[in-house]
Amino acid sequence: MANGDLGRTLRRLRRLASLTQEELAERAGVSVDVIRQLEQGRKQSARLPTLHALANGLGVELTTLLGDPPAVASSGENDGPRFVAVRRAIMPALGGAGPEPPGAEFSLDQLREQIAAGWTRYHSAEFDTVMKALPDLIADARTATASADGEVRRAGFGALGKALQLAGHVAVRMGKTDLALTSLERAIDAAGKSGDPLLVPMIVNSTAWTYQRQGRLDDASGIALRHADGLVGAGRLDTGDGLKVWGALTMSAATSAARSGDYERAAAMMEAAEKEAARVVELPDGGDNRMVSVFSPSSVRIERVRLAVQYGHPQDALALAKGMRLSEDTPPSWRTWLLLDVARAHTDLGDAVGAVKALESLRRVAPTWMQHHTLAVAIVRDLWTLPNHPAGLRSLAEFLGVCE
Repeated sequence: MANGDLGRTLRRLRRLASLTQEELAERAGVSVDVIRQLEQGRKQSARLPTLHALANGLGVELTTLLGDPPAVASSGENDGPRFVAVRRAIMPALGGAGPEPPGAEFSLDQLREQIAAGWTRYHSAEFDTVMKALPDLIADARTATASADGEVRRAGFGALGKALQLAGHVAVRMGKTDLALTSLERAIDAAGKSGDPLLVPMIVNSTAWTYQRQGRLDDASGIALRHADGLVGAGRLDTGDGLKVWGALTMSAATSAARSGDYERAAAMMEAAEKEAARVVELPDGGDNRMVSVFSPSSVRIERVRLAVQYGHPQDALALAKGMRLSEDTPPSWRTWLLLDVARAHTDLGDAVGAVKALESLRRVAPTWMQHHTLAVAIVRDLWTLPNHPAGLRSLAEFLGVCE
């Protein structure tokens, strides 16, 4: 995060929460003078525990305060032509011509493959590549919805739902949560016309995540639990895909509970989800796993580690992470988050050696991602202030520009 950005973000989030500096200080247990210095730019950074306390006081994730890793190339053109094209694809011009029916060269299978590949790239944090592909994916899916063939039309609505869901995720990464909700609302509408009973709750889970990003925790928990219960009532947990969607919704509700201050309830929900996740491999699969919610014992355990470290239980986080074996379907981005959370847990416990080892692993796995991630920089900055630097810390600090 550039100098001054932290203070501006803190001030914006505080005002969105309708809090005075004094009220935030009381909520977070942080000196009001620290808040004033940050917001006025007289102080450019703070120790990780202070930043975490401020995030909790604001009711947001720490990464919301620090800033997510860039969702675009290093040029940083958040509202450049590429993103404008995505915005136009989500919201075509009012009064414009409707989609034309697909021509003879149209391939539904190819469109599905392209959308699935887009999700793979998204989970690999290749956001710029995904943005480049999205306008054509959405346009092609809309074309399919104009087909005279009812089966192709329904499949087209399904493809449109997944493409707009992907666009919603990218919009969140760009910090455009209102646009994301517009995209997801249209995705849910398309999904309802697809005939796929799992597609609407899948996209609802993305909506819950977006609500979380806006601090609307009750809304996020409410829709996630309602649709999870709906899947149970409809008997949809007898297939691998159905169980995955239920699991993703349950984990989302657990995250909302933790952020609302009920960590024990969140931990219990996550533990129950992990037990259910063991059944996924025993159930019949319904299709391309890239198009379905991420839910496996590995993914649940990663989320349990994240919740533990984010909500003040670093020892639990390390115990959960110890000896973990990640399944092959675990997205690369989830693996990198696990290493970052382990590093943060070691830092919170004062174990600089353990933190450096985890960060070195992260650097080997995802060096570019790490360079752009403000939480990684914050951890290394905290470690750099220690009087004794463990082996490897200087290399990490130089790599992230902390010791310049």
